[in-house]
Amino acid sequence: MKPLIRITRKEHFNAAHKMFRPDWTEQQNEAVFGKCANHNWHGHNYDLFVTIEGTVHPDTGYVADLKALSEMLKRKIVDVLDHKNLNLDVAFMQGILASTENLALKIWEEIEHEIPRLGNCTLYKIQLFETERNFVELVRP
Repeated sequence: MKPLIRITRKEHFNAAHKMFRPDWTEQQNEAVFGKCANHNWHGHNYDLFVTIEGTVHPDTGYVADLKALSEMLKRKIVDVLDHKNLNLDVAFMQGILASTENLALKIWEEIEHEIPRLGNCTLYKIQLFETERNFVELVRP
């Protein structure tokens, strides 16, 4: 049996959002979300780490072509999110509270089916850093 190898690609994007539930009062939103419920929005410099897992192909020595992974992430994620308002501009975030947790879940959904096309690999983990101190990690069960 061949050992599994994990490879991680880092991408970066900037996006604005606010945490706000329209079915709650302003006071409820401020009590739960604090400054993140700001009427004028706020933004983050997100770092996205995508880890794939698979076996090395004997012809290429790759688990997957990292250039192809980067191009797919730019097309499916970075170009869609960069310098956008997550609440207003991003189709896959419509009707969803724009938390980092929800954003990471939606990114997973957007790319999971694309990963096997890159080689003999699957999506293993996503880490999405909202700040240098706050990040979300999703790992394949």
